[in-house]
Amino acid sequence: MNNDNIPADYDHLNETEWQSKWQKDELYKFIGDGSRPRYIIDTPPPYPTGSIHIGHVLNWTFIDIIARYMRMNGYDVMFPQGWDCHGLPTEVKVEEIHEIKKNDIPRDEFRDMCIDLTKTNIKQMKEQMQGLGFSQDWSREFVTMTPEYRAKTQLSFLKLYNKKLIYRAVHPVNWCPRCETAIAFAEVDYNENQTYLNYLEFYEAEGDGKVMIATTRPELLSACVAVVVHPDDERYNDLEGKMVEVPLYKRNVKIITDTDVDPEFGTGAVMVCTFGDKTDATWVNRYELDVIEAIDEKGLMKDVSGKYAGMTIKECKAAIIDDLGSEGCLVKQEQVDQNVGQCWRCKTPIEILVKKQWFVAVKDLESKTLEAADEIDWIPEHMKIRLQNWASSMDWDWCISRQRLFATPIPVWYCNSCGKIMLPEPEDLPVDPSIEKPKKPCECGSTDMTGELDVLDTWMDSSITPMVIAGWPEPEYKNYFPADLRPQGHDIIRTWAFYTILRCKALTDSRPFDRIVINGMVFGEDGHKMSKSRGNVIAPEAVVEEYGADAMRLWSANSVPGSDVPFDWKDVKNGYKFLRKFWNAFRFINMHIANYDVDNVEFNIRNPMDRWILSKLNYLVEDVTNHLNNYNFADARNKIQAFVWHDFCDEYIEAVKYRLYADSEDLQESKDAARHTLKTVISTSLKLLAPITPHFTEEVNQYLDEECESIHKSAWPEPLKVLMDKGSEELGDKGVKVIGDIRRFKASTKRPLNTPIKHLTIYTTDENLFEDLIELDSDIVGTMRINDLKIEMGKPDVQEKVVEITPVMSLIGPQFKKDAPTVVKYLSSGDPDEIFRELEENGEIMVDDLKITGEHITTRKEIVGSSGEKVDIIYSDEMDIVMEIVI
Repeated sequence: MNNDNIPADYDHLNETEWQSKWQKDELYKFIGDGSRPRYIIDTPPPYPTGSIHIGHVLNWTFIDIIARYMRMNGYDVMFPQGWDCHGLPTEVKVEEIHEIKKNDIPRDEFRDMCIDLTKTNIKQMKEQMQGLGFSQDWSREFVTMTPEYRAKTQLSFLKLYNKKLIYRAVHPVNWCPRCETAIAFAEVDYNENQTYLNYLEFYEAEGDGKVMIATTRPELLSACVAVVVHPDDERYNDLEGKMVEVPLYKRNVKIITDTDVDPEFGTGAVMVCTFGDKTDATWVNRYELDVIEAIDEKGLMKDVSGKYAGMTIKECKAAIIDDLGSEGCLVKQEQVDQNVGQCWRCKTPIEILVKKQWFVAVKDLESKTLEAADEIDWIPEHMKIRLQNWASSMDWDWCISRQRLFATPIPVWYCNSCGKIMLPEPEDLPVDPSIEKPKKPCECGSTDMTGELDVLDTWMDSSITPMVIAGWPEPEYKNYFPADLRPQGHDIIRTWAFYTILRCKALTDSRPFDRIVINGMVFGEDGHKMSKSRGNVIAPEAVVEEYGADAMRLWSANSVPGSDVPFDWKDVKNGYKFLRKFWNAFRFINMHIANYDVDNVEFNIRNPMDRWILSKLNYLVEDVTNHLNNYNFADARNKIQAFVWHDFCDEYIEAVKYRLYADSEDLQESKDAARHTLKTVISTSLKLLAPITPHFTEEVNQYLDEECESIHKSAWPEPLKVLMDKGSEELGDKGVKVIGDIRRFKASTKRPLNTPIKHLTIYTTDENLFEDLIELDSDIVGTMRINDLKIEMGKPDVQEKVVEITPVMSLIGPQFKKDAPTVVKYLSSGDPDEIFRELEENGEIMVDDLKITGEHITTRKEIVGSSGEKVDIIYSDEMDIVMEIVI
């Protein structure tokens, strides 16, 4: 490419050309031949909604920076991309698009519609990811809805079933009435709202006594099976074992005691229903109480509720409260705060229903899961506590069966003759029991089978990703397992991280990855989590279109693992300005190093400013390397930007311009040294920046090094200890400060920065500083265009002199009247400095009989040096120097 045709400005629209070239050249393909150390990334498979959001951008930028950095460090990086396809939102969207319900058409036809929509969405999201410069190896793309992946999910089910770690049982489960499916505890979100605590009177079945209970769920009275009080609550000492009558339903239930009751809440007496919450379920199991099902799968009241049957939960609650009031059983109501469990997908309040479901024996695996978690390096470390707290809080096993269609089928049949569970052979996977039959009869000889219609929780698919990308179940998978890195958000620690560690440990007896890096969430500029309802959502494509992917990546990199981050347009714009400044600096530098082989020039680095910038550069290499090794993206990004913008562009380039334009023979070596230093700094800076801004660095590097296939295939720079010298940096910093003081003087006096200076004398009383300034003199002279520079020990011999006196006529006229001309003539004709000093010494001057004081004049002063010329004085705020300037 012709270096004479470098565009005047950086054009971010060129990013798409580089993306196409990278894909065509298979630049990021994992080789796997063992010639280089391998680095495996267990990449998050997003749900294919059709559009990536800002949170995706943050997460994948983290991953991409790591992948690119490791490649430049000589690693063969496996950076696959997967898609976690199965889920209710796709089913709902298909119903909406085709104006049908999932049960209106055959199951396989509905699934095909879901598959078609998912393929479209994946295509769109893949294009968006590539548009942000993410460097996945797309030859290793995996999709959880494909037969190949479903076979692996089903195989993992069979293996855990055979280990007795998966079982089927009738058990209370969290149920979403809107989605009409069971959900795991990890899929329950909690929301604060207000409701009423209703105080109801339960009368003794035999006697005149009564017990007042307080409940927020009066609609569950039909399912009340007991009343519980604390054994030490003196109010109820005489009631244990007695029976009370349930209001409205006239059914007797027993009063029992349990230490889990909080005597301070409500009345200290609690009604147990099947099932109001998890505590109810605990008491039902503990005391073997009857189970009464009051609510059905759609959230409607069942026949057991009597006249309220068929009502929604909300309708039933209102009707029962009215009836309790009419019967005199409702004593009072109090407004209270309530923490309501909701379905994480649709936000519908969940109910606890008794269902026959499939479960993973989480409690049996808890200790091994925590053991594996301890073997993993958590970034940041405190995020591990979230997983530990979640694991220890799980009272129920993981319910993995779902009453949906678009998901991996549970691979079992039930013998209609003997009831035995039938499993397929591993080589027959994947299977769909809803439409396929087993290949052999039951042990009892029967071929009359019913296939399981329930499907697996989508986390059953995604929680084996580190095994799948490694090639499991083939024996060679161990070459790539455990993965080196799991990057993910903190919002799915209790799901994706927990389930992956649990299942991989159960299936392979190993941790799934060596390290887990947790990213935070993205908030809108208003400080709230991004949501369409708040109107604070920013589409990534809008940012890319205006400022480019690299400017957005710079915003993403300005954060650290574990911390939530607000989206900030100012930060994106700042990143864009930085790239343009770097581009302009490169164009200037290229004019001086193009077609000049600076690498083959032999010389010693003598110039103090060269030594200064090269020392800073190599310390920067060391710092950025350490920051990236520790996933501190923000400090890495900010140090690079500060160095390039300020040290390199604002200070060093300005300080070497005079050497670059020098034509004399005696300055040729200094000119070559400046060229060499410029080439070294810009080449190294580009490599440091390459993982963060891949497009910009590739664009610049094509002009800088035409023989380089790609900057992303170059080696990561190593700090050169021989150039790392804090003494050189301190010396250069002094030069920068002197030059900065002179620049500010020119700016404050409204003179162009290239204005020549006739004479400049720098005074200091510090002998060491004096020697340093002597060494810096040529750069100070050349940078600030000084004709004559002197550096002297001591202090300047200057004095302030009045050079002009102006009569204050507003006072002189009224006071002296007809004698005013005499006063004015005297003030105008005499030596201004002598007149001022006489006034200063005596406080007055007598002209004839007229007394002149300081209030009658204004003065203009100048500072003059020992030569008698007018000078300007600059006092340094940071160093022991005074500068005397003659323009």
